[in-house]
Amino acid sequence: MKFMKLGTRPDTFFTSDSVRSVSTEVATDLQILVDGCVYHLHKFPLLSKCMLLQALCADSGGASGGGGGDAVELPGFPGGAEAFEACAKFCYGITITVSARNLVPLRCAAAHLGMSEAADRGNLAAKLDAFLASCLLRRWKDALGVLHSTRHYAPLCEDLGLTSRCVDAVAALIINPDTALPAKSTSASPWWAHDIAELGVDLFWRIMVAVKATGAVHEKTVGDALKAYARRWLPNVAKDGLSADQPFDDDAGNADVKQITTRHRLLLEKIVSLLPAERDAVSCGFLLKLLKAANILSASAASKAELVRRVAWQLEEASVGDLLIPSLSCVSETLYDVDAVAAILDEFALRYAAVAPALALSGSPDDSPAHSGGHRRSRSAESVSFDGTRRSLSAAPVSQNALVRVGKLVDGFLIEVAKDPNMPLDKLLAIAEAVPDSGRPEHDGLYKVVDTYLKAHPEMSKSARKRLCRVLNCRKLSEKACTHAAQNELLPLRVVVQVLFFEHARAAALASGGHAAVDLPSNIRALLSKTSGSSEDDEADRVDEQRLRALAAGASPGDDWSVEGLRRAASKIATLRMKLAEEDEQDHDADEFARKQQAGLARSASLRFRAFCAIPAGKPKRVFSKLWPLGRSGVSH
Repeated sequence: MKFMKLGTRPDTFFTSDSVRSVSTEVATDLQILVDGCVYHLHKFPLLSKCMLLQALCADSGGASGGGGGDAVELPGFPGGAEAFEACAKFCYGITITVSARNLVPLRCAAAHLGMSEAADRGNLAAKLDAFLASCLLRRWKDALGVLHSTRHYAPLCEDLGLTSRCVDAVAALIINPDTALPAKSTSASPWWAHDIAELGVDLFWRIMVAVKATGAVHEKTVGDALKAYARRWLPNVAKDGLSADQPFDDDAGNADVKQITTRHRLLLEKIVSLLPAERDAVSCGFLLKLLKAANILSASAASKAELVRRVAWQLEEASVGDLLIPSLSCVSETLYDVDAVAAILDEFALRYAAVAPALALSGSPDDSPAHSGGHRRSRSAESVSFDGTRRSLSAAPVSQNALVRVGKLVDGFLIEVAKDPNMPLDKLLAIAEAVPDSGRPEHDGLYKVVDTYLKAHPEMSKSARKRLCRVLNCRKLSEKACTHAAQNELLPLRVVVQVLFFEHARAAALASGGHAAVDLPSNIRALLSKTSGSSEDDEADRVDEQRLRALAAGASPGDDWSVEGLRRAASKIATLRMKLAEEDEQDHDADEFARKQQAGLARSASLRFRAFCAIPAGKPKRVFSKLWPLGRSGVSH
């Protein structure tokens, strides 16, 4: 640390009866009271260099020494008695030492006393300014130490220009670190990040603004510095989950919760305003931690919106744990903030809208409506036409791989929130449908969501179960998922039948060499894709049952079902009719005891039905030939 010595005379100040004085042969003639300490000094050396004392003595008519007159009082003196005594010693020519540690209080004291060139040539203020510019601001530790000490005298330092000079100097040393770079840096963050992380949020913000304005520092480096600062002060972003320190104040431990929250909120909003424009400058996990902190601290809507937009830019990089944002809303009773995730997916839909036409041209035929088996179109796909005008020009487009990663991420998130008993079905479906169809090459994850939600909500009505299961595309279920679904007592019967038909279709495709694009017959596909959630469920079920009976009684010539096969299939259809009738009775029986009895009957009938429809080893074709025309090599679309 550099220092400067001013004056050549030895120190002759002494204390006597709680009074500070200077040892000379001349009697003192000036009494000054500073911060509760009385000084007996001489007018001539002080008044010749201090314009404030000249004015005060002129107004009071002078002050006598030896305790006989009134003392000149200097209330609120910057730097206190220590800084005043150093200024007095300078006036006497006594040696004082100036360094980065005490330059700011001395400079503020000199400004307060009026020790400028107007009072005397070569006065204290000019000497301190010259030392600051020529030495201290050219060295990293000294410049940072001076800047750090300005926080105690912020208003006066701003008026004197000390703060802005120090900020500019620190920013210049960051950009050109030739003389400032420490001997060794052991952190992944920039060498300067941890040093400026000790500054207050206002000073940190001004330095980062100055650094970003030059464009000389890579935005990834700026992002690393923001991460280091957030970990230092924000509890939610602290490394390893440790609580961060209170911001910037030695008395912060005595502050109430509201004051601490206000400081943290200000800090968070400043960090958000400094986020670099480059997409990968900060990680998606860090952005989601900031969003969690914004939720906790009730940050401004603008800050939350910016974080949501930035997260959507790089959503494919996130993990399920990152998306689990605790819900602190008094309105919502859910464990996690699903509204925030829904907002992120809405922004993500804007990215997808930029490349949706290209993906449509190169996409799989299975994703088209003609090949979807009645599967519902996702909300993001439906909103492409009118959301495209809102897309951000700086947002990166979504590749197919990124879209698939987002689909898996959302399914993993939904599996976690589906366990919440208070999770509304509408919100679950809204998030599930926000992912485009091409983002889910398989629906195993979505099936786990449905299964988890059904287990966590056993009181769901039949219509609600049907509505939940409509998000599934049984064509995209793996063999393992189909096996589980066929034995799942919680699924509606139509879903189980659809799974069994598609399993048969897969077996038929394999039997024909894997080249057949097997699809459900048009009449069965229309039946299984039929939706009904109104008061007309009873009539709809009866119609469905009649159509299944008609299908068993005879088929169109194009379906190529044999007479012998239809006779054997009649018994299966009868079993299916029994199951449908039992489900209808369960829906309309309000008595709890009767409902439990019907549930037992339903399980028994379901087990019989599934056992009857199971594929025997070695004879899959013979059993399913009554429900499916194996002789066809393909189905026209």
